[in-house]
Amino acid sequence: MRARSRATNPEARMPLMDHLRELRNRLVKAMIALALGTVVGVLTDDWVWDFLVEPYCSLPVSQVNGPDDCSLIVTGPFDAFFVSMKIWLFVGALVSAPFWLYQLWAFVAPALHGREKRYAYVFAPLAAVLFAVGATLAYFITSYALTMLFGFLPEDADPFLTISEYLNYMLIMMGMFGLGFVLPLLVALLNIIGILPHAAIAKWRRVIIFAVFVIAAVITPAEPISMLALAVPLVVLFEVAELFAFLNDRRRKRDDPYAGLDDDQISELDETPSELDETPSPLDGPDVGEESGRRS
Repeated sequence: MRARSRATNPEARMPLMDHLRELRNRLVKAMIALALGTVVGVLTDDWVWDFLVEPYCSLPVSQVNGPDDCSLIVTGPFDAFFVSMKIWLFVGALVSAPFWLYQLWAFVAPALHGREKRYAYVFAPLAAVLFAVGATLAYFITSYALTMLFGFLPEDADPFLTISEYLNYMLIMMGMFGLGFVLPLLVALLNIIGILPHAAIAKWRRVIIFAVFVIAAVITPAEPISMLALAVPLVVLFEVAELFAFLNDRRRKRDDPYAGLDDDQISELDETPSELDETPSPLDGPDVGEESGRRS
């Protein structure tokens, strides 16, 4: 049946309503996968919370409530429920990620060409690995960041974090670090498809590096450890992406000398005159001397 539809419709064109129906079906399947993943989050609620609160419990004794007590406080009647719900959704999104990512891919893939699909097969695993590396880095530097932040407290002040504030801090840090590590990969992808050449990256290099430090300072707490832990790897990954763009543009220019030209740019013409062939062409007219000799 699928082969017959491809034979009658090789470009896989669909009406707008069919696209909307397919999008609805994909979203329903993704929501079902997310709901099943949330069930896993409910079953592993305590273990996940112990894992997330470990950076806070590893702080020095002088910066927590006591040597055997690193508990967080609750200021509202719904705080415990909202915290548990966030953990359920967090675990559900991670567990069901292969399923809802596949639904997204199945909806987008028919519009891609073979070369673009090959790029997706390579860049999707790399993006997952970079996101995991960034989230792991954020988890391990949390204790150092909190140690520095609590170091500004007076000696007679006791730190009391609410459970909601701490969970939001952990999720935001891990999410932002993960997304930040994926951005240089997006730069390389834009260069491959021809949208972002290396000349533009080199031109705006200083501005991009400055923007990286500004963004790292905004999305991280007001302390240098988290900012540098995010900004320095991002700059290194950006330089790697720039090197990749340089090599890719160089290879592209070697294979196609007109690849680097804009659409409205005039190409260089070879003005060297070519050697004329002395053999007369049948389309040429008769020689004047020969014609006059025949007449005489």
